[in-house]
Amino acid sequence: MVALEIIFLIVAIIIIILSLLQGGKSDGASSSIMGGMGNKSFTDLKERGVEKALSIITFFLAGAFFLLAIIVRIVEKTL
Repeated sequence: MVALEIIFLIVAIIIIILSLLQGGKSDGASSSIMGGMGNKSFTDLKERGVEKALSIITFFLAGAFFLLAIIVRIVEKTL
């Protein structure tokens, strides 16, 4: 049980770090609300290289985080 919680915590920390490393993909919510610079917040921006790798890794770790949350809850309930 303790090992699952430690893995859960490590995955959460890695997701936070990867999310902070990723660059912004738009001008932000304030410019889309205020109408700044042609409203580019919904344009399709292509990711390349390291940005794409970080995005894919973050996506899969988020899935692992979700599954670990369910597994930890089930194991906790059975004990």
